[in-house]
Amino acid sequence: MAPLTILVIVASVLVQSFGLRLVPRLDGRIVGGEDANIEDYPYQLALLYENAQICGASIISYKSALTAAHCTSGLTSKYLSVRAGSNYAESGGEVVKVSEIRQHFSYDITTTDYDVTVLRLATSLTQGQIINIQPFEEEVPVGIVAVVTGWGATSEGGTGSLQLQKVELNSISDSECNMKYGDKITTRMFCFASPNKDSCQGDSGGPLVYDNKQIGIVSWGYGCARPEYPGVYTKISHRGIHWYITGNMI
Repeated sequence: MAPLTILVIVASVLVQSFGLRLVPRLDGRIVGGEDANIEDYPYQLALLYENAQICGASIISYKSALTAAHCTSGLTSKYLSVRAGSNYAESGGEVVKVSEIRQHFSYDITTTDYDVTVLRLATSLTQGQIINIQPFEEEVPVGIVAVVTGWGATSEGGTGSLQLQKVELNSISDSECNMKYGDKITTRMFCFASPNKDSCQGDSGGPLVYDNKQIGIVSWGYGCARPEYPGVYTKISHRGIHWYITGNMI
């Protein structure tokens, strides 16, 4: 596909996102993070469109990856692949083609609800490691510290980082997050925040991990690391999310 066509697709996604102010995190940034080594986060994947990184993802089986629905909305599997086993989003490791996109049938582009996609892979991964997902309806306590990984810059609007980044974030209560976002937080979402730290555009679809389990998927937020707006994540333990993941992975 021609580079111009790719730019038109990306521009269309961004126009939709920014027009709604619910901004899916499509640009590759972690704010306030530090360098990470893929050997410590072997489940981390880069989701590629025509070999360019557009989102993060995670290994949930050697033939299935987990990402956000807004990362795959409007796309076909023909141009998608994942990179495993590399500190760098666009070089090294192993690249495997995506054979099928299983995007949640209830995904809502307006509210970013049900923001989950299972990617079926054309061949089994030989690099990387599976991350277990949080059990069905298991809750995480308010205040726990979870880690997000992805490729990104250190400030909102900054340039992307070549090196994998990590950041630790604290969970906040649903009631507090809903108050900040004007009741836009559904039961399929939860929120994490720490001063001057956040996931951001391009970390979309990447894993939020606590106690060696993936508990969330980077989803959306207003800006990045703004003290008044926490990051919003797809809640894996929710019935409608957990059921969809386990029912579509292979």
